[in-house]
Amino acid sequence: MKAAKKIFDLAGAAVLLVVTSPVLLLAVIAVRASSPGPAIFSQTRVGRGGALFRCHKLRTMYQGTPSLPTHQAPANAVTSAGKVLRKFKLDELPQFWNVLRGEMSLVGPRPCLPSQTELIECRRRLGVLEALPGITGLAQIRGIDMSNPRLLAETDATYLRTASLWLDLRILFGTLYRR
Repeated sequence: MKAAKKIFDLAGAAVLLVVTSPVLLLAVIAVRASSPGPAIFSQTRVGRGGALFRCHKLRTMYQGTPSLPTHQAPANAVTSAGKVLRKFKLDELPQFWNVLRGEMSLVGPRPCLPSQTELIECRRRLGVLEALPGITGLAQIRGIDMSNPRLLAETDATYLRTASLWLDLRILFGTLYRR
């Protein structure tokens, strides 16, 4: 399963990066037009084994907004372009680079900020930190966000116990078509 998932991740990320590059280019232009600052920003996140890595995203908030989990960030910090990017999950497109670098998977537990200590501890206790974080995951299609660390970590652990390429495909399609 590990080798197949790695091949699936690398091939999928490479194809998706090429296919979505026109959308990514338009999104970069929209971000730059809606507010000053770089279009892509990198944020320190917790990866496999608790190691820190730089997670890339399209910037959806005004430059200078404190680095907080999305559910704690002020609503007025999100730019006009950012609202659209978030609605359609386009802000995650630069994470295909993280997948190609081996820092993330297409599907897995979403990487959290180092300041989310309760979530990190719950994930450590359940063995979730042993997996690569994902661009999307079971918790996302179930509508579970980081505001409930225990439930999120338990859902991540459920995904890891039942993980398969078929489940990953279902989660990817569920992410794209969830409304």
